[in-house]
Amino acid sequence: MSAPAPRLNRDDVLRAALELLNEVGIDALSTRRLADKLGVQSPTLYWHFKNKAALLDAMTEAIVLAHHTHAQPAADEAWQDWLMADGRGFRRALLSYRDGARLHAGTRPGETERASIEARLRLLCAAGFEPGAATLLMMSIGRFVVGWVLEEQSMLKPDAPASSKLPGPDAAQYPLLAAGWAATVGGDADAVFEQALRMLIDGAQARRVAT
Repeated sequence: MSAPAPRLNRDDVLRAALELLNEVGIDALSTRRLADKLGVQSPTLYWHFKNKAALLDAMTEAIVLAHHTHAQPAADEAWQDWLMADGRGFRRALLSYRDGARLHAGTRPGETERASIEARLRLLCAAGFEPGAATLLMMSIGRFVVGWVLEEQSMLKPDAPASSKLPGPDAAQYPLLAAGWAATVGGDADAVFEQALRMLIDGAQARRVAT
């Protein structure tokens, strides 16, 4: 008689789910395929996650915890510097897995994340933002990053829209558009992201000073 299979724990399921996400993408990810990968029956997974939605939430949290560096401000760090580093780290986290942006889109922070968010808001409020404005700023940057990465990852798919492969505009006919295209679509992806994020933060700083 063969030895019984080792009992799965929550981390085993989560690790396999993330591997499966990279293998098949979010559209093809299912509890049945995950169970097959783990060599168990689907109901076994529900000991650890009550449904697929709970599993996806846990996958999102695991990606952010493992790859989102600088989510917390350091002591005496300028709020502008922290927001830049935070946005940069969040983008890296979403890019670390196939369909990372789609997985994260629409999620909300859970109870375990609220103390961390409170600390971030404390930094912004100490810099002169009201709680509502500070929350809106963090939300705006978070949604900006998710949307940015969604575009980046969508263009890499085999079934990406044909328009994503079009060449840049003719500089003789459209000089301004060609110059803008070269500086953005045709530029270094990391540098362009940094510039766009800086625009958001500079705008927030100008609004804070004006009010």
